Amino acid sequence: MNSPAMSPNTLGIDFGTSNSAAGLAVAGRPWLVELEPGETTLPTAVFFDSDSKKMRIGRSATRALIEGEEGRFMRALKSLLGTSLLYEKRRLGGVTMDFTDVIAHFLREVKTRAETATRMEFTHALSGRPVKFHSKDETRNARAEEDLRHCYKKAGFQDVTFMYEPEAALRAARPHPGIGLVVDIGGGTSDFTCFEQDATGGTRILASHGLRLGGTDFDRQISIDHVMPHLGRGAMIRNSFGEGSLPAPNRIFNDLATWQMIPFLYGLDTRRAARDLAQNAEDPTTLNRLVQVLEDELGHDLAFATEAGKIRANGSDDAGAQIDLRLIERGLSAALPRAALEASLAQMVREIQDEAKETLRLADVAPEAVTRCVMVGGSALLMAVRAALQDLCPTAEIETERALTAVADGLALETQDGAA
Repeated sequence: MNSPAMSPNTLGIDFGTSNSAAGLAVAGRPWLVELEPGETTLPTAVFFDSDSKKMRIGRSATRALIEGEEGRFMRALKSLLGTSLLYEKRRLGGVTMDFTDVIAHFLREVKTRAETATRMEFTHALSGRPVKFHSKDETRNARAEEDLRHCYKKAGFQDVTFMYEPEAALRAARPHPGIGLVVDIGGGTSDFTCFEQDATGGTRILASHGLRLGGTDFDRQISIDHVMPHLGRGAMIRNSFGEGSLPAPNRIFNDLATWQMIPFLYGLDTRRAARDLAQNAEDPTTLNRLVQVLEDELGHDLAFATEAGKIRANGSDDAGAQIDLRLIERGLSAALPRAALEASLAQMVREIQDEAKETLRLADVAPEAVTRCVMVGGSALLMAVRAALQDLCPTAEIETERALTAVADGLALETQDGAA
């Protein structure tokens, strides 16, 4: 791999859809900054406190949400890069800003905490980026990178160099001769790098590829299939202008299941629409729950509950696995046995398998020639994803040993080599 030239005052930053990390190389090994006490990973989450008018990030932001403090919680901001929503002005924390300001504030705080921990000044950043921010649209892909560059500069970095996330993960993987495939399933994207290594650890990138699909999409589909019916998805609404009934419109449920859309649902228009649906429902029970979720701003709590249910279902063969919904109503839950989880994810897992196969085609490598699959990202640990990759590359060893830190570790190592 060719290392880009960079300043010796460079901080490696893995700015992720769900979690972020930062680090540098120390004595040839990756060293990740404790961005919170005892923690080298930081949830990519922000909370605007209505009382203090200050913005909190990471676990502090999540605690504020869970403890019911007054304010606005946001997550999955990376998914807005390359979209018009990124530059929409909002009143947050008593200040009018757009989402580039929010991302820049988050990155500035990462920079400040890293500088405090190391007693160094970081003027430049080496940032991971997906191979494709947006699967099909190269114009939006280019715009997303420029958006992120703009955010880094607004955060106080003089400049930023980008590196594909699966290639960064490969930088941190143990060397082994043969042909391999990095499979990086992040919160918002899935990325692949096919590579060849020799006996000395020399590495040649054969192809990198990706698509806009990740762990938050998994959560969304699980929520639509298993949580939203408890809030009225599919409920029959009486026709106000004639006889008969129609199913409740899907849009409000689809948005409520989507991490980055949740903050936009708490306006008066959406709440009024939910109340109208409940008022005209043949059975208002489930839609009254939807009204409650919007009135009490519980959308992100529901998303966290869905994510936790996904993890439980993946790690258990118990047919009684479920998503805990008691935050809405005592005793309420949504059944989620592993078979149901995998049925909800089946189409997306096939897409991931197809794009991994396309990566091998671009590299001119037969799937049977792959000797190792390096799995990266929390969602790469899903049993259905691992099974799909093993089915594609039947002779490959599946590696998961650094799944949660590989990208950040690789970027940290690259700050040293790039400055050499």
